[in-house]
Amino acid sequence: MKRSTRLVLLALVLIVFFGGQWLWRHARTPTVAAAVPTQYRLGQLEFKPCTLRQPQSGLATAAWCAPFNVPENWARPDGRKLVLRLALIRARAAQPAPDPVLYIAGGPGQSAIDTWPEIAPALDDVLAQRNVILLDQRGTGGSAPLTCPAAPKATTPPAARAAVARTGKSRPAPQPALSGTARLRATETETRVCLAALQKRGLNPADFTTTQAVQDLAALRRALGDPQFDLVGVSYGTRVAQQFLMRYPHAVRSMVLDSVVPNALILGQDFGVNLDAALRDDFALCTHEPACHKAFGDPWTTLLQLKKRLEKNTPEVNFRTPDGFQPKQEAMTADALVGLVRLYAYSPLTAALLPLSLHAASAGHYGPLLAQSHFISSSLQHSLNEGMQLSVVCSEDVPWLKATPAEAATLLGDAYIRQLKAQCAIWPRGVVPADFHAPLRSSVPTLILEGQFDPVTPPRYGTEVLEGLSDARMLIAAGQGHNVIGAGCMPRLVKRFIEKPEPQKLDASCLAQLKPTAPFLDYNGAAP
Repeated sequence: MKRSTRLVLLALVLIVFFGGQWLWRHARTPTVAAAVPTQYRLGQLEFKPCTLRQPQSGLATAAWCAPFNVPENWARPDGRKLVLRLALIRARAAQPAPDPVLYIAGGPGQSAIDTWPEIAPALDDVLAQRNVILLDQRGTGGSAPLTCPAAPKATTPPAARAAVARTGKSRPAPQPALSGTARLRATETETRVCLAALQKRGLNPADFTTTQAVQDLAALRRALGDPQFDLVGVSYGTRVAQQFLMRYPHAVRSMVLDSVVPNALILGQDFGVNLDAALRDDFALCTHEPACHKAFGDPWTTLLQLKKRLEKNTPEVNFRTPDGFQPKQEAMTADALVGLVRLYAYSPLTAALLPLSLHAASAGHYGPLLAQSHFISSSLQHSLNEGMQLSVVCSEDVPWLKATPAEAATLLGDAYIRQLKAQCAIWPRGVVPADFHAPLRSSVPTLILEGQFDPVTPPRYGTEVLEGLSDARMLIAAGQGHNVIGAGCMPRLVKRFIEKPEPQKLDASCLAQLKPTAPFLDYNGAAP
């Protein structure tokens, strides 16, 4: 299996913290404010005009930037320093409110600055009165990124070349999928190569944990003049937000948690179970709709049969890339199928395409699915930092991760658990506080946002966090998936809550307008 396929599978496993933000990339365009060519000072920091550009995109935002220095290891404050990339989006008000919004990106491995153009539409209303602070978490974006070197491109396997010679055809015959043992060994090799490259740069991955990042945020607050923050965390960013509130409760005025990750959660413990439940709910929209059921039958059964077929034979498929319409040939693997289906489940719009896409693939038309897999693979590799991911999960989750029969029986299976454990046996582990996984207890006003069909952080996670909060409320977005802060009227509700953080008095009746997206009967939509 190619490195890109393995990385997609791992990234999709870890995407519980990702936030699904790539799905907005072509849907909405952020407001771009004009930069004023003067300096802007807050506390000890002097910001200068800058432009934030999103990788692989023409999206850009005028902002204010300043370097921010922190110790690589907070236990040795006089040791090596890291320069973190810091940006500020100024409020439209002449006199911004004293409590800025601190946006914390998902992943782990996402850059707050690089993902700002995607999240900006959801926070545009907030900018009317408040500055938004963006700090690339250590190990991501422009903050000493733990970037792994690219592996050499895979060549055509000898068996495939032999098939071409025998048949005289340019398209190789179907090949068996790479065995689990071979995949594991390849991943271990890549992990060692990545670690060696980072150590050559003088970086210690054990210092790139959530706990160290929380101390960075505390130092940033001091440098800004000790304001209270209005925290907005998305997916993995909700873990960072909760850890910050636990350590510095006086520093937080309000908190918004979108697609929440409970402190007690062990990454990967029930990913497969959550995905199966979300897909069954999505597919029920088809089986309960006569026209969809007549056209596609039971999408769940189709998916299982297709996965079983691809586990036995991996066909080489000709398709055109969605980003440049260039001809390409790649193997369609069971792993790629599962990873793609999992990411489709993040958004109601893409989930609505699954019955149609799976039906086409079952008839041998893999091109559309593989084109989307290629697009997602490229997007993830540019938006998620795999080295930083390992630093977080190897320190904070994998030591407590256990394979279970329930997970092994799911569509996703438990192979990723063995993969993570193998990688983390190589990767350095950071120090985790004894109470890291303790449930959050707080009286800080909090708004929890959940999607009804979220395949990775289902609403029950929000209920779990809600139990420890004395002044909080959970809003469930009907028919939605992961990362719902931009859904429907949610941006207006977030603005109202931050302006007046009284969650129980918030009128959220507008959310009743959100509905599930009807499954597509063809590529024109749901209508017959």
